[in-house]
Amino acid sequence: MLFADKRALETNLKVSLLQIREKELNFYTQNCLAVGTQSALLAGFAYAGLTQVSIPPEAPYAVKLLYLLFTTSAMSCELIAVLNTTLLSMLGPGLALRGPDGSMHQAVDGMMLEYRRAFFTFGLGLLAFHMSALMFGWLMFSPRARPMRAGRLRAAAALNAVSAVAPPLFPASARSRGGEHDRVHCRRSTRALAVRRPHLRQVPAAARHGRLW
Repeated sequence: MLFADKRALETNLKVSLLQIREKELNFYTQNCLAVGTQSALLAGFAYAGLTQVSIPPEAPYAVKLLYLLFTTSAMSCELIAVLNTTLLSMLGPGLALRGPDGSMHQAVDGMMLEYRRAFFTFGLGLLAFHMSALMFGWLMFSPRARPMRAGRLRAAAALNAVSAVAPPLFPASARSRGGEHDRVHCRRSTRALAVRRPHLRQVPAAARHGRLW
């Protein structure tokens, strides 16, 4: 009778301990799923920063190199975190449920250790992602890149203004691309208008010869 009570007490104690460890197992499993989701999101943002962002060619070489380095590091760290957390959330509960006696403690202790490593990798990727955003702002608003972009914008605005003003000055046949007669007529019309209206001499040569239409 006493031996049976002792065995029952040991069994109840073991079941209670397993219930506590099960709560720890569920806690780390949910944390792994949450970290994996956020890591996948940041990895997608970093990949878009590598493939969808147009880097200004006039930006400093060192800044471009740092931007690519930080963006690649962020994507790599986040992908490693996704892989680790996915494997932990799959293999940890499997070992605890189907393993031999005492596998619950081994699964929880292993998940605790590997979760810390995965979270550290996630933190490194997040830091690299912030540095990549900083380098992106430096690329877009660097003093060396601003004058080039301003010149391109002024040239594009001037070209749009010429395209909006010049087409009504020419007949429809002059704006067509077919036939040598149309091109000759376009040149003659442009020269005649330039003589009568001196302000049209500011129109670019390509526009005067009808090459824009």
